[in-house]
Amino acid sequence: MKSNADESLAHAHKAGEMVTRMDGHPSLKIGPLLETEKHDIGDILRENLDHETEARSCYYELLKLVEGKDIVLEEYARTIIFEEDLHADEVNKMLREPGKMEVYS
Repeated sequence: MKSNADESLAHAHKAGEMVTRMDGHPSLKIGPLLETEKHDIGDILRENLDHETEARSCYYELLKLVEGKDIVLEEYARTIIFEEDLHADEVNKMLREPGKMEVYS
């Protein structure tokens, strides 16, 4: 979970870099914080997977918009999609094999 949070921060930083590359100014606002009150590890992993799926969908949409128009944004979208796919695979493995979950510190 910690590495996922670190990855999310890195993605936010990269997104900010892409915005400033196009002479924009990244917003400092954050979206609403959702609390599901579900604290079972399986529920948390499934919720995480839902968020990963939604994020990947947005990056696929970005890729469609910039494909053949901006190689930097195209590669950015591909890189994030790749990283999100790998993370989703890890979460899916944990959900399939709950007795074999590794704990990372």
